[in-house]
Amino acid sequence: MDASQIISIGIFVITFAAIMTEKLHRALAAIVGAFLLLALHILSFDQAMEHIDFNTLGVLFGMMLFVSVVKLSGVFEFLAVKCARLAKGDPWKIMMLFVLLTAVLSAFLDNVTTVLLIGPMTITVCKMLDINPIPFFMTEILASNIGGTATLIGDPPNIMIGSAAGFTFLDFIMYDAPAVVIILAAILVVFYFLYGRKLNVNDEHKKRVMELDEHAQIKNHRLLKQSVVMVGLVVIGFMAHGALGLESSVIALGAAGILLLISGEKIEHALSQVEWTTLAFFAGLFIIVGALSETGVIEMLAYALIDVTGGNVFITMLVLLVGSAVISSFLDNIPFVATMIPILLAMESTGMDVTPLWWAVSLGACLGGNGTIIGASANVVLSDISKKNGHEITFISFLKVGFPIMMLTVVIAGLYLILRFPPM
Repeated sequence: MDASQIISIGIFVITFAAIMTEKLHRALAAIVGAFLLLALHILSFDQAMEHIDFNTLGVLFGMMLFVSVVKLSGVFEFLAVKCARLAKGDPWKIMMLFVLLTAVLSAFLDNVTTVLLIGPMTITVCKMLDINPIPFFMTEILASNIGGTATLIGDPPNIMIGSAAGFTFLDFIMYDAPAVVIILAAILVVFYFLYGRKLNVNDEHKKRVMELDEHAQIKNHRLLKQSVVMVGLVVIGFMAHGALGLESSVIALGAAGILLLISGEKIEHALSQVEWTTLAFFAGLFIIVGALSETGVIEMLAYALIDVTGGNVFITMLVLLVGSAVISSFLDNIPFVATMIPILLAMESTGMDVTPLWWAVSLGACLGGNGTIIGASANVVLSDISKKNGHEITFISFLKVGFPIMMLTVVIAGLYLILRFPPM
């Protein structure tokens, strides 16, 4: 290896270690890493800009703006209370509905936004039923990561993969969503035996839940109607963006702009809700991974992977599925996927059919977030909400439940991929 390769690998490893150990905020680590690569002339400024995936950043930015306006209507609180009333105060039925609601919302919205909105409502319902909210939070965490796996916009790794591989919203519905439906059905059975049979409340507590008025949760009826229409248009737009010849970022940014325009909400408020640190992290990370590509490190890794698996697409698919899941359980799946994208592109350039490999990485990286409490941002957010309300979810307690369930979902995903892409 030459000096540029050694330096790019060193900066990548140090940045990754800083992110993993949380010695530095991940956005700061990525920005400093990108700066060092530019300062040491490993990359030119123009090269760095070429490696930033502005489509991915555009989708994230647009959806953050969009959700910041939608949530002002109170629609998410309405849905949570509606679920509790539909279940007639039965805690197991409430849990099932909350799981399904979380999974569906996570498929179309940011996972962190979803759990931030579902969390407080879960606390409210559990207090009225006088039951421990931890089982609810555990199931919602798992459901958010599983649901986010189903669509292009459900989880950042999918946005990145869709942008790099040219997959449309409909592609994810056709390939990832069927696996997610099967996995959700399976874990609901697991949840019943793990938690459902132990959930019991008296009639008085059920009555309290039934007295909740879901309509009282709506803060802005006009905005609610606008939001429902716009959400429908956004889903259609993402599904048809390939046929329309528009990038997914154009759909997301356009939807945010239109909703801000027709709702009359202040753009200053919407911009204040954007997770700028996440966007900065992505930009820095793209540059760091771009340096590995420019210096030839990615190409070396691609050929090494082909050598290990003998170039067999079927074996590589299964290795990537399991490897992605296990690694993403302990490390942020975003840098992992950012690293894998150029590797798969390099493998594709050798004439290898990498279509099954994209879906293996997508399923593995997204499902792997359920392995540990630090596996995904949604895990950390909901566990913090739980702790603030006097119910701590420790790393070990989460690991005992999350990791086995994560591995079960990966096994199901593996069987699905084998059926979908059988060995030749």
